[in-house]
Amino acid sequence: MFTIFGDNHFMQKAIEEARIAFEMGEIPVGAVVVSQNQIIAKAHNQTQRFHDVTAHAEILAITAAAEFLGSKYLNDCTLFVTLEPCIMCAGALKWSQIDRIVFGASDDKEGFMRYGKELLHPSTKVEMGLLQNECSALLKSFFVQKRAKV
Repeated sequence: MFTIFGDNHFMQKAIEEARIAFEMGEIPVGAVVVSQNQIIAKAHNQTQRFHDVTAHAEILAITAAAEFLGSKYLNDCTLFVTLEPCIMCAGALKWSQIDRIVFGASDDKEGFMRYGKELLHPSTKVEMGLLQNECSALLKSFFVQKRAKV
């Protein structure tokens, strides 16, 4: 039986990835890429693990999705990510020609929307604020815990 999942389901999966990052001591950002109602890639931040500033959840998810599809283009895919992508990730998403981006928490300081949707491919649709409170709470909890250790 084929079940149609909604956006909340997929954002919950991205939140699960963010929790993995949290447990690893990484900034808790998680991402999943969905094609035809199926998760084809999932990732979380791993910049500390790989000693690589580009190992953001979005970049790792784009790479995994492209590998799964055998194509560098993600035209019929949606990225669900717990935090608004930065401009580096927005650039990668532009080149992937992803169809849709759904993010939870806004990032007023480092997020791409500060510069405008023009950073993305012209056909990419953006939706923001899905499960925002849950996504924001995880990030806030991480930074409170991090500051307490200093």
